[in-house]
Amino acid sequence: MEKEENLKTENNNSLKNEDRKNESEENIQNIESEKNNEDQPIEKTSEEKIIDLEDKVTRTFAEMENQRRRFEKEKEEAFEYGGFAFAKEALNLIDNLERSKKILENDESLKNSEALKKTLEHFDIITKDLIFIFSKNNIKPIESLNKKLDPNLHQAMMEIEDDQKEPGTIVQEIQKGFTIKDRLLRPSLVGVSKKSGNKNIKNEENIEKFDKK
Repeated sequence: MEKEENLKTENNNSLKNEDRKNESEENIQNIESEKNNEDQPIEKTSEEKIIDLEDKVTRTFAEMENQRRRFEKEKEEAFEYGGFAFAKEALNLIDNLERSKKILENDESLKNSEALKKTLEHFDIITKDLIFIFSKNNIKPIESLNKKLDPNLHQAMMEIEDDQKEPGTIVQEIQKGFTIKDRLLRPSLVGVSKKSGNKNIKNEENIEKFDKK
C-alpha cells in the first residue's frame, strides 16, 4: 500500500511539473507574441495619410515662400547697395579737391592773388557739383559742425578747448562723412570741444595717423 501511495504521489508531482512547464512555455509564447505585435507598425488610416500629406505640402510651400522672400531681399540690397564700394572710392575726389584747396591757400606766392581766388571758386563749384550728383544717388554728407558727437556717424580725432561749447560738441570737421541711404558710407573725422584744463588727447598723433592713410 505504501508503495502504491508513493507512486501516486510521484505521478501527481510529475503531472504538476508538466503543467507548470506547459504554462511557462505558454507565457513565453504570449510575451513574444505581444512583443512582435508592438514591433509591427500600426497601419495608418486613409484619413491619417491624407492629413500627413497635407502637412508635408503646407511645409513645402512655406519653405518655398521663405526662400522667395530671402531672394527678394538679397536682390533689393544688391540693387540699392551694389555701388557701395564704388561710392566710397569716389569720395576720394572730394578729399583731393579739399587737400588741393588747402595747399593753394597756404602757398605764400599765391596769397591774395586774383588767380588763387578764381581757382578756389572753381574748386568750390566742382565740389558742390559732386555733392549734388552724390545726393541724387542717395549719397549724402553728414552734418557735423555744432552737433553733439555721435559715435555712429562721427569719429573724434582731437579735443579742442572751448568753454563756450558743451563738452563733446563738434567744433571742427577734418574730413566730411557720408551716408548711402540708411547706411554709413564713412564717418566724419572731427574735433570736439572740451573744457579748459581737461587732459589732452594726443591730437598731433591722431592727425599724423590720419595723414598717413
